[in-house]
Parts: sequence; structure tokens; C-alpha cells
Amino acid sequence: MRSALWITVFGLGLIAIVAPCVYLYEASQLPALETEFDLQKLIRFQVEGERMSIKLGQYASDLGPVAYERPDFSKLPKDLVAVYLSQQGCATYFQTPRESGAAWTGRLVAGLVGGSPGGDGRCDRLFAWRLARRVGADGTLALTVGANKVRGFLTQDQLIAYELSSLWFEPGVVGVEAASRRLFKRKLAELSLAEAAEFALALPPHSYYATLRDCQNPSLIRQDRDIMLRQLAGDALVSEGRAKSAMADPVACTRE
Repeated sequence: MRSALWITVFGLGLIAIVAPCVYLYEASQLPALETEFDLQKLIRFQVEGERMSIKLGQYASDLGPVAYERPDFSKLPKDLVAVYLSQQGCATYFQTPRESGAAWTGRLVAGLVGGSPGGDGRCDRLFAWRLARRVGADGTLALTVGANKVRGFLTQDQLIAYELSSLWFEPGVVGVEAASRRLFKRKLAELSLAEAAEFALALPPHSYYATLRDCQNPSLIRQDRDIMLRQLAGDALVSEGRAKSAMADPVACTRE
């Protein structure tokens, strides 16, 4: 019994020494990622390079400016954010206290071994993980370290704003504003609830961008859009009346 206790104590002590060293090593392998400015700079370099490569072809002038501006959550349509959160399983994301301390650390450790504890901390990890991957983190450990760093300096609304502003859809089309112009020929702020739900099919986890762009199988697009609207109402993110009214709208590409 005493030997087992000593082995346990020794093992915990070893972990306490090794874990920080491993973390610091992985952190040193990542691009500079200590502040929001660092993240913004890394994403700007990628996004502007992608947009410029297409702009030079002189056939994508309708996709908006090349410059990548600091994402502003307040400018995102509430309907689109609501549908997006609903589809991520994060309907109560802004309604629960943000995880911290041991709860957050435990979530990160669980993720290293394939675990995924419940709670809205899962959403924080998901969005931060994607952003860490976007700026160069690769591998479970590096992504975990990167996600922890990103989540440390971004608020919940900033996580979503950066995520949606840097999504890649096709060459030259990066961010939801550019994708809205490509799919609906309108600014993001002008989309109706039905169009926001349809647009959400182009976002993770569905990624039906090409299907929407090419208007492939409009009946299936409408069916999936309406499923999302029902779920949105079920999550109490919009009223039943608004959801039903949106379901009466035709698929956007069939109106052209």
C-alpha cells in the first residue's frame, strides 16, 4: 500500500514537472500567438494573399475588398450567428458562465486523449481549435496549446467573429462576407432568415458551399434548410412564427 502511494506521488510530481516543459516546447514551435494582434496579423497575411491572388485575375471584383479588417462581432447578422451556433450544438453558448481554472484545464487534457466533456466549454475549445489550425498549429498537442493561447486572449464573441471572417470557401473567397456576395449577390447584413439558414449549410459542419453555389438539387437544399430552421426554433433562438415564415421562402438560387 505504501509503495503504491509513493509511486502515485512520484508519478504526479513527474507530471507536474514534465507537463509545463512539454507545453512550453509546443508553444515555442507555434507562430507568435500571445495577443489578438498576433492572431490578426497571421490571419490577415493568409486572407489578403488569397484574395489578391484572385483579384489579379480581374474576374472576382464582386467579392469585396482585399484588405482584411479586424472582425467585429456586432456587424454579424444575429440570425446567421444563431443558426451557426445551433448547428454547432452551442445554442446556449452565451447563456452559461465561461469555463475557467480546473474545468477548462480538464477539458484540454481530456481532448488530448480523445475525450469531449459536455458543456459550452466544448464550443470555446472547438472555435479556438479551428483558429489555431488556421494559423499553423498541427497535431493534437500543438492544436491544444494553440487553442488554449487563442482562447486566453479572445472573448466568446471574438472567437466567433474571427472564425467566420477567416473561413475558406474557394480560391479567393475567404470569410462569410465574401461568400455571401458570391452565393447571394448581396451583403451579409441583407440576408433574410431563410437565406441565413441556407447560408449556414455552407459553413461547418455541413460545408455545402459548392452545392449552394451551383444550385445543385434545390429540393434537398430546401429540405436541409428547413430542418435547420426547425432546430433553430427548437433551441429557442428564433420564434416558431419566424421559422415557419422563413420555411415558406423559395431557395435563393431558384429565384434568379
